[in-house]
Amino acid sequence: MKRSLLMFMAGVLFTLFALFTLVLFGDSIRRLFGASASALAGNQESSSYYSMAPAAPSAQAAPEPAPVEAEMDALAGGGASSERMRGLSMKRMETIQIIKGTGGAAAKPKVALAEGGAQAEAAAPSRAWFPETFLFEPLKVTDESGQAVVPVKVPDRLTRWRVLALAHSRSGAQAGAVTSFSGTLPTYVDPVVPAFLFTGDAVRLPVQVVNTTEQAVEQPLKLVADGAVVEGAATRTVRVPAQGSVVEYVTLKATQPGPVSLQASLGTTDAIVRSFDVKPTGRRVDQSRAGSLAAPRTLTLDGVADAQAGSERVRLQVFPGALGMLRAELSAAPGRWGLAEDAYALLLAGRAPELLKSLGETADAEALKAMASLSGQRVLRAARAPDVPTAALLAQAALQHPDNPVLSRLGERLSAQVANAQRPDGTCQGGDGWTLQRLLVATADCAQAVRAGASLSVPGKQRAAAFSARAMGAFERNLSRVQDGYTAAAILASGGVTGSLQEALRAKVRESLKKRDDGAAYLPVEQGVVRADGTVPGEAEATALAVLALTGDKAAPMADLGTSLLASYQPGWGWGDGRTNLLSLQAAMVLFSEPLPSQVRVVLERDGKTVTEGTFDAKALRDVLSMEAAAMGSAGTHTWTVRAEPAVPGLGYSLTLSAYVPWKAEKGQGLELAVKAPAEGKVGMPAEVTVQAASPAGMALQLRYALPAGVQVDTPSLERLVAERKVTKYEVEDGALTLTLPPRGAGEPFQASFRVVPTLAGTLQGGASSLFPEGRQDLVSYVPPAQWTVR
Repeated sequence: MKRSLLMFMAGVLFTLFALFTLVLFGDSIRRLFGASASALAGNQESSSYYSMAPAAPSAQAAPEPAPVEAEMDALAGGGASSERMRGLSMKRMETIQIIKGTGGAAAKPKVALAEGGAQAEAAAPSRAWFPETFLFEPLKVTDESGQAVVPVKVPDRLTRWRVLALAHSRSGAQAGAVTSFSGTLPTYVDPVVPAFLFTGDAVRLPVQVVNTTEQAVEQPLKLVADGAVVEGAATRTVRVPAQGSVVEYVTLKATQPGPVSLQASLGTTDAIVRSFDVKPTGRRVDQSRAGSLAAPRTLTLDGVADAQAGSERVRLQVFPGALGMLRAELSAAPGRWGLAEDAYALLLAGRAPELLKSLGETADAEALKAMASLSGQRVLRAARAPDVPTAALLAQAALQHPDNPVLSRLGERLSAQVANAQRPDGTCQGGDGWTLQRLLVATADCAQAVRAGASLSVPGKQRAAAFSARAMGAFERNLSRVQDGYTAAAILASGGVTGSLQEALRAKVRESLKKRDDGAAYLPVEQGVVRADGTVPGEAEATALAVLALTGDKAAPMADLGTSLLASYQPGWGWGDGRTNLLSLQAAMVLFSEPLPSQVRVVLERDGKTVTEGTFDAKALRDVLSMEAAAMGSAGTHTWTVRAEPAVPGLGYSLTLSAYVPWKAEKGQGLELAVKAPAEGKVGMPAEVTVQAASPAGMALQLRYALPAGVQVDTPSLERLVAERKVTKYEVEDGALTLTLPPRGAGEPFQASFRVVPTLAGTLQGGASSLFPEGRQDLVSYVPPAQWTVR
């Protein structure tokens, strides 16, 4: 309660300061821009503080609304100590109609009880929309009379709602007030449902029936479940005394994974729909394939043989090639860290307007300006005294901003530094222990950085010409020693190679390409090959270089290379580090720069039979098309086909076949986990859980203990573990408890106990519990789930 009160006070103070530009008093500033006010409606019953986030009504939420009005008198507050506030006359504080509009079924009863308990003829609509906070309306301008009207839709939750209004004048005077209104029904039904269930769970759910009238009510109570089975009598007659309530129980069995909707209706008086999900009990196994839709793609997937019934599903995502990836990268790039990542973000911010325009999009100038400012500050710190590799990395990014005098001068200085580092033999960089392969790749990087500065000034153009001529001589002398496709592609992608040398290097790249079973082409990285910074390049980077190297080569399988490039892209992460992302996005722009058709039909087949299909229209071509379907019978080997009609190289796809298999105890990297939980329990009675863990010395661990539905953790018992330093911290969520364990010495096991409290009766299962090193969920030890019987 103390924490809730502090959060409430902090939330109100934040609101007062965050909304101080809003205006209430219309007379004082009406000549300038009118007046404005802010209103926030929240649930008073469930918590003592407000969420500032708006909760928009969903499409499924809304029964036909009934009118509700709540008026609030503005009271002086907040700034009472200021002279301006003291000088305000209370007569100028107008009434604000903060809520005057329509609400949900809970706002105004549509069914009235006639004398003797008879029901009105009209049936009540189902209540299904239950947000905690449903209105946040900042900057509401008052009219000439000093009033503001905010139309709202009141949720179906039966409770008392609180309305908070804050406002101030242009001169700084502030005022605020709080009022409330009730949303209720004379007689209503309210089932208590869990946050989730597992497949096979059978739970005894309480259903409360409340009568607020002065007469007893006798009505049929009916329960219907979609996605689960109601066992026993689904319809029964209940009698509720005047001003009283009764609790009925219904047994619900979760027979299959997926969403469940439980509808409870009390005659024609009230109806309510509560929803939750049923989770599979096993471990999820995914198989994924990706590529481009330049042609129909035929794949072979081996479905798991022991998949749990009803758990097999297939998901196909199709995204719009270059435009989709460019938009995703513009969003994700500023949040990545590292010198190469900063250079990539700066270069992307500079090239984005041109790239977006070529793809039919308009750039957000302010967002790009902020992105360039953030990444530019990071780059400037690294460019104070850079070495040649750093200068080569940052020059091209800085030179993409000719309108920024600081960055453009920086880019020219870095480009000149790289040019001056060229040796008489035409190579650049180098050092003890460098191989010739690495030296040639580094020289290609330097050539690209110097060429980027050719357009800014006459000296830059002269430097670029001289550097390219000497570098081309170095490449020609060492042509016979270029043994791998990656190095040949890097030299070609530098842009300074022409004539017979270009043809010879292209032939080397084409010879090095490989193909997968689905037809996708890629450039492998041979053993011993490194890039300029000495690290081994990834396959995505090598393939991107191959695309840039073979642009304009009619003999190159560009569409098949694009398939591999799209397949290796991960939203949020990109293709790899900053260097890899830079090359890969440049390659994607080359491959998929042509506009997409106005409409594309996408079909997914299994063994020649359609599983799901969807259509991109002109508007949706900018978004991701996501299709999901049940895939029962996918065990064993099956042939899957993904095709676009018409075939579009600029469309990428990602196909995932998932299923759940039974849990098996697994140990990973010397980790061991044992759990002792009560086989039986009672509702409301604490039960003790004991966990034991063993691991190599000096390793911080995370122990995730899975809980059945309705089982809550006793927080004081966890606080005791923290006080005893057995646990560093804990996190509680629906269905799981995560403990962070400090490192321990050799031969020192971990053992701890804590209490849990079941709140639902039935036969319940949890998920599998797991133990893994902190930050390394790939090294995990599992304990299969146990079944609880709660009475």
